Amino acid sequence: RSYSGPETEGQLLNSFVQYFGDSLGRKVERMPLIEETVLPGDSLLTLPVVIIGNGPSGICLSYLLSGYRPYLSPEAIHPNPILHTKLEEARHLSIVDQDLEYLSEGLEGRSSNPVAVLFDTLLHPDADFGYDYPPVLHWKLEQHNYIPHIVLGKGPPGGAWHSMEGSMLTISFGDWMELPGLTFKEWAASKRRNIKSDRVMPEEIACYYKHYVKVMGLQKNFRDNVYITSVSRLYRGKDDEDRSQLNENISTQHLEMEDGQKSLTKRNWEVRGYQRATDGSHVPFCLFAENVALATGTFDSPGRLQVEGEDFPFVLHSMSDFGAAISKGKLRGKADPVLIVGAGLTAADAVLCAYNNNIPVIHVFRRRVTDTSLIFKQLPKKLYPEYHKVYHMMCTQSHTVDSNLHSAYTSFPEHNVLSFKPEMKCVLQSASGLKKILKFSVALVLIGSHPNLFFLKDQGHSIGHHSNQPITCKGNPIEIDPYTYECTKEANLFALGPLVGDNFVRFLKGGALGIARCLAVRQKKKHELIETGDGGGDGVP
Repeated sequence: RSYSGPETEGQLLNSFVQYFGDSLGRKVERMPLIEETVLPGDSLLTLPVVIIGNGPSGICLSYLLSGYRPYLSPEAIHPNPILHTKLEEARHLSIVDQDLEYLSEGLEGRSSNPVAVLFDTLLHPDADFGYDYPPVLHWKLEQHNYIPHIVLGKGPPGGAWHSMEGSMLTISFGDWMELPGLTFKEWAASKRRNIKSDRVMPEEIACYYKHYVKVMGLQKNFRDNVYITSVSRLYRGKDDEDRSQLNENISTQHLEMEDGQKSLTKRNWEVRGYQRATDGSHVPFCLFAENVALATGTFDSPGRLQVEGEDFPFVLHSMSDFGAAISKGKLRGKADPVLIVGAGLTAADAVLCAYNNNIPVIHVFRRRVTDTSLIFKQLPKKLYPEYHKVYHMMCTQSHTVDSNLHSAYTSFPEHNVLSFKPEMKCVLQSASGLKKILKFSVALVLIGSHPNLFFLKDQGHSIGHHSNQPITCKGNPIEIDPYTYECTKEANLFALGPLVGDNFVRFLKGGALGIARCLAVRQKKKHELIETGDGGGDGVP
């Protein structure tokens, strides 16, 4: 079925029941099942937007697509006088209906994406200067701006936050982790949770995101326990009408105007996967979408050293595995230290975890301790004392050629791991080329993580800034239009959050704003074409 024109949200939900169930009254555990041999047609479900990923990026995008609109608050004055003047010029319009390039011009912030900086300064004015100004926006729910969409995620709303180590504090303040329309402090107060610090545990954030979806009435758009297996382009040109042969990633659909003189080429997406039912079985499904938004984050695949012996069972790649080993007592009474590889915050969390459990640590990392790009250099000591404790040890308890290991912690700056040996030994090499063999009880490689875009053609390598290379948050994010977040190399494919370089929640919200603005503009143009008789089709082009 194709959803088109001015169909109301209520009508859409009634139509959805047969496929997804009514989230308010009827519990359905299965996704729509379409035979593998069926080609898309008007009788099948085609959605304007499918969002892959139900973390904060996907949640925020669903919020805006559901019709929530931000307006300049009546008495608000933004501390940036130039921006405030621009906002006053169109006070009657929501931010979604304004020129984002014009508003974001000249703004500076900690994101390379201008709309992310714009939305952040509207929600947290001058936050980077230490101020705690309230947002200059207020929100209205405008039902007529609803764009039909569905959000697909592996677990409950909140994404990777549900699987993060629960005992560590977040790097960002709780206020910076919140989503529009519900402050973190309001949620904590409603749940009678005593938040003692501006920084909170990931478990608290995960609960907040899950509650946010419920309290904002977004549940009808979300489906959990969903695993995507492929996202491919659907296309048929006029010359393909009489052919049924499909190539690897292209199937076909051709629409023709009633006058028979013009042809409308339809480029949709086919989204395939399965939903894990309560009995553990896998129920396959197939959806068709005019637009796909990638909001998967980068937590899927841990970074690997790609060295000999890395697949041994005593070489771990996640904090959760390390925490499980400690809780099960596997490291209790071990004489040999834990080997931790990496110089980021997750590695620092592991050092603290081991240190607090009286487990000796060997800490290996490639950079110098004076390297200005180390994350510790960017964190104020008063706000992040535990991380500066680790950094202090990295600097003062390092290994030298003629010294023994320190009893609790020893760092090996400017060292690389060459290999792991089956007898639980590791071969290190210093910057000068000197090799050293160390014995350990368990190794923990924490050198970042990468998105797993296996469901895209060529694993998404073609849509990054550097073609034919894996997508990474820092080195090779997905290349997008800076104001619409549409992939520059693939029309109707959008990306936001860590996939485009915005690791922090406070900045990924800008991606949702850019996409919502783009789709709203296209939907308006589509409706105008239909009304004048110059166009046709369904949903958002």
